[in-house]
Amino acid sequence: MPVHEPRFALTAESCFTVGKKLKMNTEGAHMPEVYGIGDFRYNFVENWAKLPAGMSFKECPGVAIDSNDNVFVLTRGEEPIIVLDRDGNYIRSFGKGDFSADRTHGLYIAHDDSLLCSDDGIHTIQKFSPDGTKLLEIGERNNPSPRWSGEPFNRPTSAAIHPENGDIYVSDGYGNSRIHVYTGAGEYKFSWGEPGIDAGQFIRPHNIAIDSEANVYVVDREAHRIQIFDTDGKFQTMWSNIHRPDSMVLWGEHIYVGELNGMGGVDDAPGLGHRVSIFDLKGNLVSQFGDKNEGEGPGQFIAPHGIAVDSQGSIYVAEVSFTIRGSHMNPPKELRSLSKYTLAK
Repeated sequence: MPVHEPRFALTAESCFTVGKKLKMNTEGAHMPEVYGIGDFRYNFVENWAKLPAGMSFKECPGVAIDSNDNVFVLTRGEEPIIVLDRDGNYIRSFGKGDFSADRTHGLYIAHDDSLLCSDDGIHTIQKFSPDGTKLLEIGERNNPSPRWSGEPFNRPTSAAIHPENGDIYVSDGYGNSRIHVYTGAGEYKFSWGEPGIDAGQFIRPHNIAIDSEANVYVVDREAHRIQIFDTDGKFQTMWSNIHRPDSMVLWGEHIYVGELNGMGGVDDAPGLGHRVSIFDLKGNLVSQFGDKNEGEGPGQFIAPHGIAVDSQGSIYVAEVSFTIRGSHMNPPKELRSLSKYTLAK
């Protein structure tokens, strides 16, 4: 069984310490802090998202970028999908009435800029055009399959589209350990996977992506790994020792992964997740950033849950920070749940 443990030339400590101190240029002015290493070094963009008065994210389980660098944000607020431009300016919002109140979950954008949205509260995958027109809904709304039955769906987490034939691949999810495949028209084709830790089994398939070579990547969050299959579900290899990989996006020749914080009992432990890791397509770790301690400051995260990259290589990280932290505060508080990092120059 091919199993690959990600290799990294530098220590994780080197990633955490990069940018900890303000640097000075030759004229004595402060330079932006830098996060990551090598060709993947980033600056945090302060106060990037600019929402209209009275509008909020609450929190952001997903984010995706279209071919024009418009940023689609999946929220758990009153506006389920909010669209911003690359500079963070508000464009429009849509989706009211189409989703559950607080369990929107995953967002994916296809080669034609169509959107796939998973909602584990109503057990559906919905497809929208970029202007917000609803094109398709898969799954019986509010009628989940029996837990662990293997039948679609029980709290699906994410979906992706095969770029060649339009097939839709769904990770399912919280009440199943299964991948389901549908035609582009929403007709069921086949499934694979079951609960377990062996190759081809899953604890919690939480996100899915398909590359240009028709490899299917599945983040198996609680198993701390990414499994790779062909489009028929045949196991190829796995990348292990990735802390609770929660989200991923393919961009160029690399995969960007958001890692969630620690599991219950160690959820506030330093150094467990709340970071971004970047891999090449062979599973080698090329960069990583995120402070050891969770937070809302530059270079810090609380609960990465969605990730996207624009045409300039900037990274957008969406977080379920209200679910993980803010909802447990007294009184409950909305925390930062969307951030942008531009490539350092």
